[in-house]
Amino acid sequence: MATSARPTRATVTERLDRVDDPELDESIVELDYIHDLAIDESSVTVELVLPTAWCSPAFAWMMATGARDEIEDLSGVEECTVRLEDHMHEDEINRGVNEGLAFEDAFPDAEDGIADVRRTLDEKARMGRQYRAVEALTDAGIDPEQVVELRRADVSLDDEQALVSLADGGLVVPVPAEPMAEYLRKATAVGLVTDSTDRLFATPDGETIPTAEFEPVQRRARLAKTNATGQGSVCSALNEARNGVQGAD
Repeated sequence: MATSARPTRATVTERLDRVDDPELDESIVELDYIHDLAIDESSVTVELVLPTAWCSPAFAWMMATGARDEIEDLSGVEECTVRLEDHMHEDEINRGVNEGLAFEDAFPDAEDGIADVRRTLDEKARMGRQYRAVEALTDAGIDPEQVVELRRADVSLDDEQALVSLADGGLVVPVPAEPMAEYLRKATAVGLVTDSTDRLFATPDGETIPTAEFEPVQRRARLAKTNATGQGSVCSALNEARNGVQGAD
């Protein structure tokens, strides 16, 4: 591992910002889950405190391993230690994460493997982001029939807007960049959109959306977004009450 540049608080925080609470689909930095960060030469220690002591061990595991992996991938870092504090399963999680164990080894009685849990949560997050992206498109006047036909190559992004190409490039419609960029990041991460010819949007099962099913799929996507937003408000209130910090809206 390269050690030419020492890690800084800024570079470590930028890496941690890439790690989401898998249930809320929000950054653990924005949610104020990072309660301490120590850097000693090439070693980094991160302390995590979640809104409740009974947060799902699978969710806590995903955040802790995500933080570890992001930081250890940073130039100049040789070791990252993650400490989950004030959690009912902190001993198992801290030992497992810092010793490089698999979730199933740390929690042999768990009914579901971590991959299954992650897959389910990723799809819920994708649908929530899909709702916002599709709303941005329809608000710009793009018809449902056109939305379901869009492919990755039809959308280009810059810092302020996304340009959506319709009618074989005969018409270009600008829409806000943020919901499209957020959606594409998640759709790419879950393997739905990996090629320029891939359909941009899909059903919860990853299938092409028939035009006749546009509204039902959008309702399911809205429900996913609403559930995440509602749960986020609850967690924010719990986090503020427990730790004296206000999470992201």
